[in-house]
Amino acid sequence: MRTYAEGVAEVTDADFGTEVLAAELPVLVKFTAEWCGPCRQLTPVLASLAAEEAERLRIVEIDVDRNPETTMRYGVLATPTLMVFRAGEPVRSIVGARPKRRLLQDLEDVLGQDACG
Repeated sequence: MRTYAEGVAEVTDADFGTEVLAAELPVLVKFTAEWCGPCRQLTPVLASLAAEEAERLRIVEIDVDRNPETTMRYGVLATPTLMVFRAGEPVRSIVGARPKRRLLQDLEDVLGQDACG
């Protein structure tokens, strides 16, 4: 498993089920591509978020070109697409890069929920 940025691991079609769907914490998945400029802009934002929210959120990325099965399964048509999974189900989808403050606002309701519901 390759790590792109500190705290952000790479997942693949092969391990998506165990790394994302079976995870105890909510998982933010960045659907990305090497050629995607906005995806690269998001890398330091997600690395910072991964460090700050490690207790409440796991962050991973998946390359859409190398992992078409997962990309198609979740209907990802653009990069970057951020998708939050909780208990194996996608609960939030965000398309496009955004600054950290805006991303935190977009994720507030997901991060605000604790394990009790």
